[in-house]
Amino acid sequence: MFKKILISSALILVATAGLASAEALKVDKSLKNYKAVGGVSGNLNSIGSDTLNNLMTMWAEGFRKKYPNVNIQIEGKGSSTAPPALVAGTAQLGPMSREMKNSEIDAFAKKYGYKPTKIAVAIDTIALFVNKDNPVKSLSMEQIDAIFSKNRKRGYPSNITTWGQLGVTGKMAAQPISLYGRNSASGTYGFFKEIALSKGDFKNIVKEQPGSASVVQGITKDKNGIGYSGIGYQTSGIKILPVSAKAGQPAYEATYANALSNKYPLSRFLYIYVAKNPKKPLPKLTEEFLTFVLSKEGQEIVIKDGFLPLTEKLSAKSRSSL
Repeated sequence: MFKKILISSALILVATAGLASAEALKVDKSLKNYKAVGGVSGNLNSIGSDTLNNLMTMWAEGFRKKYPNVNIQIEGKGSSTAPPALVAGTAQLGPMSREMKNSEIDAFAKKYGYKPTKIAVAIDTIALFVNKDNPVKSLSMEQIDAIFSKNRKRGYPSNITTWGQLGVTGKMAAQPISLYGRNSASGTYGFFKEIALSKGDFKNIVKEQPGSASVVQGITKDKNGIGYSGIGYQTSGIKILPVSAKAGQPAYEATYANALSNKYPLSRFLYIYVAKNPKKPLPKLTEEFLTFVLSKEGQEIVIKDGFLPLTEKLSAKSRSSL
């Protein structure tokens, strides 16, 4: 999980990497430029995460500028589509916005005789979006659970159904909260269910969307809407709410520094899974694509798409998996 990996190194990273604010985010100066090599050509197929769909497309475009003879096909219908595609061999790249489940790993291992290789390629913060005209200032994790879940496993005393219960006054106070979320094929859906809802069940009234962009579009048009998705999908029509880990504690914005220091409670890695035989190197094309993704240029693309880049220390850890 994101927190387990980052918490021990967060202070070092913040102190040494010269982290910029979200408004002026730059990659770690220690990251190295990608150097093109000879003999790289062929086809790559990527099947998996919708959250990573735009990012995969931008990485593919950058990679093809260096290797015009490479063709990369990308399909982003949800993280749950990545494991079966890797098992079937219809994809060499399996982008996921969550970690594989044990059942998915077992199915892969049954086919190949070894486990899939997980490579962290970027950092994301799951943002809570509301309409830009919504007066709510922040939310606690308990409130988020009471808004989206029928179980309230985080212990909030009552079910939250109207904006007045969140401190909104005037005409909007009596308005019912309109919920937007992802469908069950989405890794973002799974992550939010596990972390924000403490594995509770979503309310039946959540409007499940096929993609993160659809969540944002819905809230842009719906003044009573609230939803969640990766922060890379923010637009001018919505605003992002700061979140506190517990009621009564400070609420933190979904920034890079707050993700690295674990102050923002809905932070995660984004991954690409591959089928790597531990006794053999990756195919050259796959290896070079991932090397590009983890380079300075690849992580600059992460920022361009609205996500958060790996530090050199985190990138080195991922590169070691190659």
